[in-house]
Amino acid sequence: MDYLWAPWRFAYFEDPFPVEGCLFCWAPRQEDSPTNLVVYRGEHAYAMLNRYPYTSAHLMIVPYRHTDTLVTLEDPVLLELMHLTQQAIQVLQDLYKPQGFNVGFNIGRAAGAGIVEHIHLHVVPRWTGDTNFMTTLAQARVLPEALDVTFEKVRTAWQRRFPPSQKRPSSPSASAG
Repeated sequence: MDYLWAPWRFAYFEDPFPVEGCLFCWAPRQEDSPTNLVVYRGEHAYAMLNRYPYTSAHLMIVPYRHTDTLVTLEDPVLLELMHLTQQAIQVLQDLYKPQGFNVGFNIGRAAGAGIVEHIHLHVVPRWTGDTNFMTTLAQARVLPEALDVTFEKVRTAWQRRFPPSQKRPSSPSASAG
């Protein structure tokens, strides 16, 4: 039998990161760090790393507004969700050179949404040969980079490639409408 040694994962068992209320409303109220995983902030939406990623550098693009559906979002919010998705793909291509991406929303529990009450768009980098055999055979995922390292790399690269706009809301709740 082979053993997969991942001591950094113990922190997830020891402290499962309880957050009061909605994680996606909580995260932008915190200072950007490996704690909240916010790598970039826009006017109507922000980008953050997935704490339980499908692959390394799995990002989520999240509107500040708390909603469980796309149909309530105004055009400027929808447009920024797509612009941040474009930027995310460019940053991940620069850093990790994936050969493809899975991009999309899981809206509703039946569609696989883990956090049903606040929509978010997944940007998942993929590599040729990444056939999920570990997930299928061992029911485990192998992530070659620690989350805090990924956070620093993605945040730095994003800020360098796309300097933050001066048109940010004074607080995330300003866009929560």
